[in-house]
Amino acid sequence: MRRHPPDPTGRTPVTDEQQRPPAAAVFDALGAAYEKAFAGSEAHRRSLEWLLGRLAPGSRVLDVGSGTGRPTAETLAGAGHEVLGVDVSPVMVELATHQVPSVSFRCADIRELPLDVASFDAVCVYFSLLQLDRSEQADVVRRLARALVPDGLLVLATVPLDVEGVEGVFMGQPVRVTSFSAPDLVAVAEEAGLDVLEREETLFTPAHPDAGPEPHVFLYCRLRRADTTHV
Repeated sequence: MRRHPPDPTGRTPVTDEQQRPPAAAVFDALGAAYEKAFAGSEAHRRSLEWLLGRLAPGSRVLDVGSGTGRPTAETLAGAGHEVLGVDVSPVMVELATHQVPSVSFRCADIRELPLDVASFDAVCVYFSLLQLDRSEQADVVRRLARALVPDGLLVLATVPLDVEGVEGVFMGQPVRVTSFSAPDLVAVAEEAGLDVLEREETLFTPAHPDAGPEPHVFLYCRLRRADTTHV
């Protein structure tokens, strides 16, 4: 870790590690093991098929928490879509860049990444908000909704638990998790201006010795058309 010189004001210096999002350290440590653990998720594959069946050729898609690039970015790019993958973990971004060279990946925090209004045809958010607090998660969903074109699509997946700031262990790594129940997650999406077209709830056990069964929920959303009847 880089060392910082003493602060002349007497304040404790902030290290590079302290400035990094907590998720970065977790997923740097997991690396390719995360891809292997979740490769068997049929619900994830079904959600991609749902998206592919509704996207126009050459659509622009944002993959939030793109991980190793598989299966999401690889599947979408393989179908001819333009994909931007974003992840806070430099290890994940390096793996993804190597594994899916046809996709542009950026190491960035989605809370801070500039997003133009109506710049993406679709957005994917697979389990990438769990280490943000509830207000941050809701704000990110709102930002992503604004980045969608009219009638744009968003697939949002998470672990639907009514928990806030709970300390736990995920695949051997210490984590602090915040999430919503499935109905509350639907409310977050709707408040962001999205219509939830479908919802799938399932139970999945990652292929990892330190993982147990976990509930998953997938929301299939479309940006709600603005009500212009009173304009």
